[in-house]
Amino acid sequence: MTLDLRLRRALDAAPGETLLMPGDSRDLPYGDPATAAAVLVAITERAEPGLILTQRTETLRRHAGQVAFPGGRVDPEDADVVAAALREAHEEIALPPSAVRIIGTTDRYRTGTGFDITPVIGIVPPDLMLVPSEAEVAAVFEVPLAFVLDPANHREASAEWQGRTRSFYEIHWGDRRIWGATAGMIVNLSRRLAWAA
Repeated sequence: MTLDLRLRRALDAAPGETLLMPGDSRDLPYGDPATAAAVLVAITERAEPGLILTQRTETLRRHAGQVAFPGGRVDPEDADVVAAALREAHEEIALPPSAVRIIGTTDRYRTGTGFDITPVIGIVPPDLMLVPSEAEVAAVFEVPLAFVLDPANHREASAEWQGRTRSFYEIHWGDRRIWGATAGMIVNLSRRLAWAA
């Protein structure tokens, strides 16, 4: 089965259980209006596909230094979440929108910091020349897709935040720690792919 077909089946699959909410934190307040955001889950088209991630700069006001997908808030001029994800990926890592073959969107993810994130799945050619935006991105790198999707590499963790214990997933790859919303979206995609298998 091709990568495209496997991903399309996964996005169309009806989940067999409640999908993971932000960091698996079912205790987060969802009454406040959320800010719409979109991220690009860019999968490289190679024999062993990879996943493109960024390391955010330490100077950012929110989520400084964290590993993330390229993405951000949906602006009024964006036609939709796909347009927002492509625009943000171009701004953050110089990924040309024309190089992305869009597969579709997957389960939205609500964060404790008030963002309602739509992951946009896309296939990109391998070895693109990606240039991190100095203001936002310290590094851009690729991790093996099979590694991050493997449930054996999904670790549950918790931490105190704003006086409450928050649960979340984390994935360690080399010296990179992928956690929080990014890890949660990866876990959701892993579950969908398992249902579609």
